[in-house]
Amino acid sequence: MDNPKYEIIIYWSQTDEAFIAEIPELPGCMADGQTYREALENAEIIINEWIETALELGRTIPEPKGKLIYA
Repeated sequence: MDNPKYEIIIYWSQTDEAFIAEIPELPGCMADGQTYREALENAEIIINEWIETALELGRTIPEPKGKLIYA
């Protein structure tokens, strides 16, 4: 899958001493990096790996919503 359009939330984790990138629409999909840019790049890689694994297991791939709505 090229250029997935999933929302990525990036924040600094003092505990991990790294930037954490979470992809809320893909359960358990997250990455980290020593810089914001590295966390984003790693997230893009892990999104594709998450999708490939889900396809291999015959699981449904959520469609990107473009923007999550927080209640």
